[in-house]
Amino acid sequence: MLILGLDVVGENPKRFAVVSWFNGKLERKGEFTLYRLIRFIQSKRPDIVAIDSVTELGDDLRKFLRSLPPETKLVQITGKPGEQRSLQSLAKEYGIRTADRFDPYEEAKLSALLASKGVGYEVLAFEDEVIIKVTRGRSHGKGGWSQDRYRKRVHNLVRDKVREIEDRLRKADIPFDLETEEKDYGLARGEFRVYASREELAGLVKPMHGGDVEVRIYPVERAELGFAPLKGEEAIRERRSIIVGIDPGITVGIAAIDLNGRIIALHSERNMPVGEVFRFISEIGHPVIVATDVSPAPGFVEKIARSFKAQLFVPRESLRVEEKNELLRNLGITVDDDHQRDALAAAYKAYLRLKPKLEHIDARLREVGLSKKADEVKALVIQGYNLGEAMQKVSLRERPKVEEKREEQVREVPDLEPYIRRIRELERKIEMLENENRELREIIKEQRKTIGRLERKLVDYDEEVRRKVLKEKELEAKVKRIETLERQLKEAKALIERLSKDLVQVKRMNVIEIRGSAVPLKVLRVLSWNELERIEREVGLRRGDVLFVINPASAGKSIGEELVERGIRAIITEKPLPEPVREVLREAHIPFFTSEELDVKRVDDFAVVERKTLEDAIEKLLRKWEEEDREREAKKFLKLIEEYRIERAKELERKALEEIERERRREP
Repeated sequence: MLILGLDVVGENPKRFAVVSWFNGKLERKGEFTLYRLIRFIQSKRPDIVAIDSVTELGDDLRKFLRSLPPETKLVQITGKPGEQRSLQSLAKEYGIRTADRFDPYEEAKLSALLASKGVGYEVLAFEDEVIIKVTRGRSHGKGGWSQDRYRKRVHNLVRDKVREIEDRLRKADIPFDLETEEKDYGLARGEFRVYASREELAGLVKPMHGGDVEVRIYPVERAELGFAPLKGEEAIRERRSIIVGIDPGITVGIAAIDLNGRIIALHSERNMPVGEVFRFISEIGHPVIVATDVSPAPGFVEKIARSFKAQLFVPRESLRVEEKNELLRNLGITVDDDHQRDALAAAYKAYLRLKPKLEHIDARLREVGLSKKADEVKALVIQGYNLGEAMQKVSLRERPKVEEKREEQVREVPDLEPYIRRIRELERKIEMLENENRELREIIKEQRKTIGRLERKLVDYDEEVRRKVLKEKELEAKVKRIETLERQLKEAKALIERLSKDLVQVKRMNVIEIRGSAVPLKVLRVLSWNELERIEREVGLRRGDVLFVINPASAGKSIGEELVERGIRAIITEKPLPEPVREVLREAHIPFFTSEELDVKRVDDFAVVERKTLEDAIEKLLRKWEEEDREREAKKFLKLIEEYRIERAKELERKALEEIERERRREP
């Protein structure tokens, strides 16, 4: 463990004395400005940065907290606000020698040493929530086809990255909410609200900068700083110890009971965030056990347990509804909903598991007169201390503490009473430790016998297990190989069947073509300039060729003129020709048909049509067009005669009127 102790040396600019503690070794690192200190911490990534009071950082406190690596804790050694003690009194309590209290390096050293013993309160600047934003990495630029394709590609990349992060969070069983903005069949952005700390996301989701996609991670800051004891037993001493049951989900259920099995709180709330759950429980007490009613434990419950440094209780198998209802009947209590029921059942099940041990602790404490401290002793035992250690810790805290003012006063006559009491306490502790040591030696002896027996069994089973594993791996490889070959065989059969049908059709068409009763067609996928160039390059395009077009939809007038220019005899299509092409071919008397009219036989890029059918269709269509042309010419001629007749009648009428006018003028 690496711990850095800090103390302010001077202002304008602010400078800090830094002392490091690494596995028992102290080293003076020198003076640092705030900027250099932050760079130094980011490069060394210590476990703890210890300072006697965070107020020494002044207005730079929030900036300093944001710059700390996720795994580094900022610890205020002297206690939480309102209950602070001096460094010297803490050092004396923990048996650390002090020198010049006005030396910044001495103060930094004391902070590092006390932090190594678990003294102090961690400064909590962030909620157990993190915002992850996934967006595009750069501007798309102005319009154009290339920019449109690039924009769609980036939005697809954003969508893929959002799905990747979502999949990782689900596999890690970390709860989250996701908001997305869809665009171009992809995502313009995605924003995750993850209910986990920065430490839990380390290595799971990494920031990305400078590419097409950016991933940025923002921890959610608390409105007010929080302070949590560095060691769990500090919270046990200061607050009521409780057992908490949690039922996670859209509606969160919370139940709290004390270490005597009495119900303290029942609550359920919809869309309750992790931070709110944490604060709700903190207001009730300090949980030493966090319980769930399902196995394995949900990630939400594990997170709450880690946040409080509490033991996690998971039943051997998920509790059935009948079992939960039976527990509530035994308690004689009704609940508002199923979420409160599940949470209370989990908490009470954990209590029943511990009840024999807790009753034994009560009996021992009554014998030694520590019943008033029963909850604190029970909590320490649950945390992992044996009963003797827990009783010793509690009894040591009962001794009266020397006031700080008396420490600073010079006493003329030494007071030996505290030393005598300390010696007696140490003697009692030694006696208890010796008894415990004997018990542990017996346990170790039995454990070694068990280990030896199990090791012999492992040797016996090792070879058999190894052979079984190898056999299973070989069998698994063969099964996968068989599945692959079966799939390939199925695909080959389907291909052979299709090729067989094509071969029969090709043979029939070859026979027809050899007999001269069929006309080969040159097949175009689409009617375009590129496709004409391909046909010209591969097989050539000559006058009198008949073309077969699969999809002519995109063709225009210029393509029709090109076909007329090349002297195409006729064109057959699977779909109707566009109107501009039809007009050009009709004007040039080049016949066009659909494949349904002529019964075209086609296999891939090879197609034929019966010669007689084609000739008859061409002759019939041309004859029809000739008749239409003659009719059109006749109508045109009749129209000219009619126009001439009308004009001639108008001319004769005009001349008659003029003659009448002249006659009228001659009369006297």
